[in-house]
Amino acid sequence: MQQIGHWLDGAEVAGGERKAEVFNPATGEVQAQLALASKAELDRAVEIAAAAQPKWEATNPQRRARVLMKFVDLLNRDMDKLAEALSREHGKTFVDAKGDVQRGLEVVEFCIGAPHHLKGDFTDSAGPGIDMYSMRQALGVTAGITPFNFPAMIPMWMFAPAIACGNAFILKPSERDPSVPMMLAALMEEAGLPKGILQVVNGDKEAVDAILDNPVIQSVGFVGSTPIAAYIYERASANGKRAQCFGGAKNHMIIMPDADMDQAADALVGAGYGAAGERCMAISVAVPVGEDTADRLIEKLAPRVEALKVGPYTSGDDVDFGPVVTEAAKANILRLIQSGKDAGAKAVVDGSDMKVQGYENGFFVGPVLFDNVTKDMEIYQKEIFGPVLSCVRAQTYEEALGLAMDHEYGNGTAIFTRDGDAARDFAKRVNVGMVGVNVPIPVPLAYHTFGGWKKSMFGDLNQHGPDSFKFYTRTKTVTARWPSGIKEGGEFSIPVME
Repeated sequence: MQQIGHWLDGAEVAGGERKAEVFNPATGEVQAQLALASKAELDRAVEIAAAAQPKWEATNPQRRARVLMKFVDLLNRDMDKLAEALSREHGKTFVDAKGDVQRGLEVVEFCIGAPHHLKGDFTDSAGPGIDMYSMRQALGVTAGITPFNFPAMIPMWMFAPAIACGNAFILKPSERDPSVPMMLAALMEEAGLPKGILQVVNGDKEAVDAILDNPVIQSVGFVGSTPIAAYIYERASANGKRAQCFGGAKNHMIIMPDADMDQAADALVGAGYGAAGERCMAISVAVPVGEDTADRLIEKLAPRVEALKVGPYTSGDDVDFGPVVTEAAKANILRLIQSGKDAGAKAVVDGSDMKVQGYENGFFVGPVLFDNVTKDMEIYQKEIFGPVLSCVRAQTYEEALGLAMDHEYGNGTAIFTRDGDAARDFAKRVNVGMVGVNVPIPVPLAYHTFGGWKKSMFGDLNQHGPDSFKFYTRTKTVTARWPSGIKEGGEFSIPVME
């Protein structure tokens, strides 16, 4: 049985007696035991980080960026190894796992520009002999609490900008798939990062609360469910920390009557069922405008959904998506599917009871497509986080727009249309943080920022892009006065031209 501990001061350590089981979602078997940190262990990690951080902050940004350059090389070198470990613990396909690593790598590439991103402003001669300038300085020790669904990407979204800014970083990854975060820490130190700057502390709520209450930690990033995001934001803020906490989602895709229906159906299948729907940017609600549009969309969707292939990542590129992450997640998804049936939604495709031959104990849920879903149904209101797509029929564009705007979540949304006026109006008016126009999963590239609105996000600044350098630094403004000319003493007469 593999034993996974913590990464502290440049080495893996065993941890204490409390353990959690790490499963292989495809087989349902326990494949590792994970140490769960105590408050004392978390506090020790912070002490190590705090001792190492001042020297790292004093290292000039260009030299810090060179560590990230080397890290990118190592990520490319070990891409397959990282993806295999990720698939084994998460369950997503090998190709999707490589994409998880790649999207994190792209944020690291952006952070290599730290010397530019950390430049301050300067005003010459703001007054007689007075100059003003600003500096961006590191916070100190920072922390991140990351989810199971992107165990490579989201940790890199957090620790890469934090470390580029001169901070130390404490990472508390998901206890469901902890191997890749441990591997990333080892690669960062192979790239030249000093010991103690990136620490990985595995754990549960005890470790989370220790992070939130530790007075040395200056900021906390989080991605997960909305109730926990709200809890972390409130407790971190009450303790004087900066916090950016990203919660749940219920992403709508509007399909206008003039949309290319094949394109829209292909987009929905990929966005709705990829990674078994375990993405905060998954499209889980299709909103066709008009009955004819809805009928044409369902006609295109049904055979595509029925043709999806579900299986373990070891089956190769022929598999569209794998299992969900735990038995508990599977049970919750099945309960929500049944609630949709009970509420009167039409199950056009129902793969909820599927079994994968040879993997009968795995956490597999087949694809489900609902039609005639209404706003009062639980499957519409709640984030299912599984391979379930709900079709809510709207009679007008305004009704479709209202569905996305009235929902409590505001992470991502999309519109499929050939009408530039409709697309422009939608993008301008919808109260959602990330919008796609004929793009189903509008996750911004690394040099823009990622963040939702409403109950999908708690805090003031988004992840990665320019916002990340603002979040992980404080601005200091200096007003300096240097009297012009060298004088040997005071002059009391009015100066005249000689």
